[in-house]
Amino acid sequence: MSSFDYELRYLKAGISELETYLLSKELYWPIGTRTSRGEKGYPRLTLGNLLLSLAKATALAKMTFQKDDIADVTLRMDTIRNDWRTAWGNKASAEFRSRINLWRNYLDDYRQNPESQFDRYAYEVGRRVLLQLLKPDADDVQEAETALLESLDQYLRAVITPGEFIWDAELNSVFPREVNWYLYGHLQR
Repeated sequence: MSSFDYELRYLKAGISELETYLLSKELYWPIGTRTSRGEKGYPRLTLGNLLLSLAKATALAKMTFQKDDIADVTLRMDTIRNDWRTAWGNKASAEFRSRINLWRNYLDDYRQNPESQFDRYAYEVGRRVLLQLLKPDADDVQEAETALLESLDQYLRAVITPGEFIWDAELNSVFPREVNWYLYGHLQR
């Protein structure tokens, strides 16, 4: 499980590089910060990873000063988003395309061999979450990509067994079942 401090460090490092990242051609940007001992390494900077980290930090913020930190980070991110709206939309669209292909590949692998992919679902479904987070900002999502996501969701509904929230329980407040139904259950074997 990640901690509030882990997520906040990633957010601050990402926001400090966000304008440069938005204006670059790179989709997956190396982030210039290290984790504390014993923590997993940070993912590369992408808009999806920033939005996911913000959602997690929001859920993990319990103290007033933590909520103030989230408000500050959100304001800084929104300011950059508004100042660089076209670059943000283009980057979100490119990441959406990349993530949907990775998500499709995982579900194709599951179709072919459910037993070998079953236990990877809690990790791989993160790509579906990223698609949900990116879609509002992705200005150039094609009709074919929307149709692909709908068909992947249709397949997933057929093979998921509804159940409890599969990520850390503290995060379910920012990933409600009505929107993120794919985080509430597991794949059939």
